[in-house]
Amino acid sequence: MEAQDPESLDQFCCSVCLEVLRNPVTLPCGHNYCTECIQEYWDQCGVHSCPQCRQCFPLRPALCKNTLLAEVLEKLQREKVSNSPSDSDAGPGDVVCDVCPRRKKKKAVASCFTCLVSYCEAHILPHRELEAFRAHKLEAPAGNLQERFCLEHKTEVQLYCRTDHTCVCLLCVAVKHRNHELVEPEMERAEKQKARRPEVQKCIIEHTTDNLLTIKSNTLPHLLTVLP
Repeated sequence: MEAQDPESLDQFCCSVCLEVLRNPVTLPCGHNYCTECIQEYWDQCGVHSCPQCRQCFPLRPALCKNTLLAEVLEKLQREKVSNSPSDSDAGPGDVVCDVCPRRKKKKAVASCFTCLVSYCEAHILPHRELEAFRAHKLEAPAGNLQERFCLEHKTEVQLYCRTDHTCVCLLCVAVKHRNHELVEPEMERAEKQKARRPEVQKCIIEHTTDNLLTIKSNTLPHLLTVLP
């Protein structure tokens, strides 16, 4: 098949949602729609007709995915992503795609709070197009998802349990951490940093002293040899 301009995706829009077709189906009249869009249209209007040509169907047509059209759309989507500007590459401070190869990390465009994974423009496509991911919660890109979310309850951790030395969500508190000593994570982090400060300063002083002694031991014999 001849390569198509990625901009030609605009030719494959659903006339109901005005977006690129998702899970496309073809009606008996030949017009294409997103599966979900045409189903909602029929449910709302109560008449089984084509929104474009207005042809009516005595019985509600059985909807089957147009696999050939779906494959064409998927190919065009991939070409559009691959031809996108280089600003999709991850830079300092950007949340990166967890699926991209380590040496070719792209900037994440969304994070799934159900999968606890961040995705770039290419790897987010299944979440936007497949019914299996319809219930997943997509939000703005966020880093350290594994640390920020409770893996058991799929909710954001909000407290730190000093009794069990772990971050917990509110459901964890209600079920497993009643009467435990709980504080905000920021408070625990600040207190740990404060407690470590003297230790860090001590290490710096010891390291500096060792360096000075080394310099002295290496320099003194040389000075003795050059002095009259």
